[in-house]
Amino acid sequence: MEMREDFTEVAPTGGKKWELRLYVAGQTAKSVAALANLRRYCETHMEGSYSLEVIDLLLHPQLAEGDQILAIPTLVRRVPAPLRRIIGDLSNEERVLVGLDIRPRGPQ
Repeated sequence: MEMREDFTEVAPTGGKKWELRLYVAGQTAKSVAALANLRRYCETHMEGSYSLEVIDLLLHPQLAEGDQILAIPTLVRRVPAPLRRIIGDLSNEERVLVGLDIRPRGPQ
């Protein structure tokens, strides 16, 4: 499961652009849930202003060291600074939005 999604047009997020990395380990239930949840939040709250890279540590274990990944799944927000990490299946939308410093837009 290695993929990259880039959405770079300027959207109504105040011109911000988010660079996100999701570290997973294969197609486990938590990894699949984390990716699905993250995609939903990105499309709802950051539409058109984010890039998402999914890194499967079963295929590339050496990449865990760069972002100091100790548990999976882990979401890393690289941009905007400061770097932030969220561990787990990302099922708690409010926690994820607060962790990414995103103001919700629209009804939830």
